[in-house]
Amino acid sequence: MFVSQKNNTADAGNYRYQNNFSRSSRAMYDIKKRGQKAKKILSILNDYFCDDLHSKSVLDIGCSTGIISVRLSEKFKNVVGIDIDENGIAYAQSSPMPNPRLQFEVGDAMSLRFPDESFDIVICAHVYEHVPDALKLFSEINRVLRKGGVCYFAATNRLKMVEEHYKIPMLSILPKFIAHRYLSILGKGKFYYENHKTLWGLRELVSPFEIIDYTQKIIKNPEKYYATELIRSNTMKQHIALLTLHIAYFLFPTYIWLLKKK
Repeated sequence: MFVSQKNNTADAGNYRYQNNFSRSSRAMYDIKKRGQKAKKILSILNDYFCDDLHSKSVLDIGCSTGIISVRLSEKFKNVVGIDIDENGIAYAQSSPMPNPRLQFEVGDAMSLRFPDESFDIVICAHVYEHVPDALKLFSEINRVLRKGGVCYFAATNRLKMVEEHYKIPMLSILPKFIAHRYLSILGKGKFYYENHKTLWGLRELVSPFEIIDYTQKIIKNPEKYYATELIRSNTMKQHIALLTLHIAYFLFPTYIWLLKKK
């Protein structure tokens, strides 16, 4: 994931942690699960672009070990995967079979090296909470997107009952100074680095874009969008999820949006 080093202790620690994220997270090497996420991303983009993907260029922010980027490169004109995690990028670059449509590089998402309007699509899946300045992240995404381009944005809600990184109840909802203490008491670390936002905060964050919401579409048809590892059609879980979307959208745990450059 992408962060920039800051002067205070928490951000400096966050930089070191994210710089070695792939070493501590086995999930980044799970080909089956990462492949399932790639299918979900592709199904949504394919639906939006009406099967016209082969001419599109993609920037995959937070690509880590590159498993998702590899799958994307099978469908798009070219894919660039970037991450500040040097170990993850080294793994991604280690393939003995070079792909001319795919490249990986170490890079900071808050200071992209690419010229204005370089990409048709940017992938930003569960990245915003890891950066010190999410506004700067989305300013850069807006800058490198071509006119009419879209950002695939998967975002966890701050009001999620169980925090997804540490699997600790209420962690993301608490004020930061309490969350730090909570982690310390449980022996999970000294700082809670993630900066989740509520629905209102997310909407403000992406206000320069037009939001095309795929959240309900995915819940209604999880098979089409390869989300069956989370939910299945005609189950009680699906009915509850659809009811929550209808009456309490602000409490839904994860949002999937396409952000269209205005």
